[in-house]
Amino acid sequence: MKLINFFLTLVIATTITGLLKANEVNIYSYRQPELIQPLLERFTAKTGIETNVVFLNKGMVERLKLEDTRSPADVVLTVDISRLQGLVNEGLVQAVENTNINSRIPANFRDPLGEWFALTLRARVIYASKDRVADGSIANYESLADSQWQGSICTRSGTHPYNLALISAVIIHHGEDVARQWLEGVKANLARRPQGNDRAQVKAIWAGECNLSLGNTYYMGKMLDDPEQSEWAQSVKIIFPEFIDGGGTHVNVSGMALAKYSPNKAKAIKLMEFLASDEAQEIYAQVNHEYPVNPAVSVSDIVASWGTFNRDDLDLESIGMQRERALKIVTDLNFDG
Repeated sequence: MKLINFFLTLVIATTITGLLKANEVNIYSYRQPELIQPLLERFTAKTGIETNVVFLNKGMVERLKLEDTRSPADVVLTVDISRLQGLVNEGLVQAVENTNINSRIPANFRDPLGEWFALTLRARVIYASKDRVADGSIANYESLADSQWQGSICTRSGTHPYNLALISAVIIHHGEDVARQWLEGVKANLARRPQGNDRAQVKAIWAGECNLSLGNTYYMGKMLDDPEQSEWAQSVKIIFPEFIDGGGTHVNVSGMALAKYSPNKAKAIKLMEFLASDEAQEIYAQVNHEYPVNPAVSVSDIVASWGTFNRDDLDLESIGMQRERALKIVTDLNFDG
């Protein structure tokens, strides 16, 4: 174990040395590189400031803790409110008070103390087979546990942040006991063991392995833009489910924060200003097919074609606070087993 820790420390030290350069911003990102590269290229073209991206599948909190004051990270980009809140709870970010950012990101999509800012919204929707799921046959999240859908549902891991956030919303709407019963019903309706990402579930519907899946909206746009995946996308329809107690469609966010020990703070804030700008929000909307948080920016034509929906009004921070309870339910039920 000591040898492993030594080599891990050596790798991190090497990374730190390689990233600490002048006129650059270092980014630790849970967001996939292809989703942020167009934005970073435009930022560099406008400012001359280069960017370095360390893409992480997991472990951002642990890495930042280990690096401590030596960390080269300037800006952290992540998906899911619980991951943003987790960085705040661990004291790994610092507050930003910036008029250019605050004027473009509504107050309900940023931390009151300026420790995180949402950049985009995505709805957690139901993808349904056009051929095998009748219009109007499912309209809410609760119905995913109905026995009529036995053997019909595909999903990614229950422990993935996207699904944990949805389960957290179920807990808030109905209580922990009902959320447990609901997820147990969903598990009973699975067509296969949870696996893959959101796009893999749509591919499974196209292949006839299942009829329904959970997925984020922007994946539909990305699939339609991909010649190999467009056939998968065209085999499904998007359903914006709501909660039966009067709640709307569950949404989550991607977001940003300023790293606690940012060595390039001024340049990092310039990047954060840019990501909140109309121009960057337009790129998010048109290239990634996400819902921008900046109210001045319109969605893409593809997104507009899906129609409007009633957004659930749960407080984002309250969803993040339920993550551990949601994870315990998933683990107790051995949902992925």
